[in-house]
Amino acid sequence: MENFIFSINVTIPIFLVMVLGWFLKQIGMLAGDFVTVANKFNFKVTLPFMLFCDISAVDIRAVFDLEYVLFCAVASSICFWAIWGGARLFLKDRSLAGEFVQASFRSSAAVMGLAFIQNLYGQSAMGPLMIVGAVPLYNIYSVLVLAFESPQEGMDKQGKIREAGINILKNPIIIAIFLGLAVSLCRLQFPVIVDKTVQSVAQMATPLALVTLGAGFEGRKALAKIKPTLAAAFLKLAVQPAFFLPAAVAMGFGREKLIAILIMLAAPTTPSCYIMAKNMGHDGTLTASAVVSTTLLSAFTLTGWIFLLKGMGYI
Repeated sequence: MENFIFSINVTIPIFLVMVLGWFLKQIGMLAGDFVTVANKFNFKVTLPFMLFCDISAVDIRAVFDLEYVLFCAVASSICFWAIWGGARLFLKDRSLAGEFVQASFRSSAAVMGLAFIQNLYGQSAMGPLMIVGAVPLYNIYSVLVLAFESPQEGMDKQGKIREAGINILKNPIIIAIFLGLAVSLCRLQFPVIVDKTVQSVAQMATPLALVTLGAGFEGRKALAKIKPTLAAAFLKLAVQPAFFLPAAVAMGFGREKLIAILIMLAAPTTPSCYIMAKNMGHDGTLTASAVVSTTLLSAFTLTGWIFLLKGMGYI
């Protein structure tokens, strides 16, 4: 019972913020276009600010763990390429391949990951290190699969490669991560006015993203394309952690490191998937369904994984 209460105390507060967003949308306090505008604002402003702050504030030279960062990068890469290969073999509607792959492998690591780690351990360097290993690849791989599996006709392979490269270079999250790394490695210090301004913007990211997740939940979209949606949710919330958590434990990762890896593997699909899919010419229905479904189901699956790890003494 103690372990179950521990798990609930980690997960439920985060999901109650999402419920608040849903409730505010139902009573009309949040306008109809709130979710779209807030997601774009998060993707282009608050999330990059938050990632920049979290990474630049860590002394990367002191806490850097190459084995841990490589594990996050390799695990993310295996998930991506395996799911893309499986989608090309088994997905009947090939126009959904890009959305299906992105929704199946890409976690809300920055928002959900840092929220969970902070609930468990307070400030930790392991969250930013996981982000360094996984989040740039999330964005690069997402651009690649959405470009090459685009439902739009008329673009040759060379054109798709060029489009993917441009989108990778323009991605605000990737830019913010590398700027944060540069500041951390160079040990730069900003004036207090600049530092407090950046932190104020960054602090909006997690609560605004959680409220937006709740406000964007629509039952009809969750039921649309139900089979690929459930398949993506199963891969995202169950298969990936079941495959890689034992490997992480075998390599000696525990506590903050293991929680960060769990979030990387088993957090719900990030809302920025929908923005990226729509911006690259995809319908977005499958992505929206995966976001709301994995968000709803992860309240139970993440609690279960944390309960299991706590019961076995790994966290």
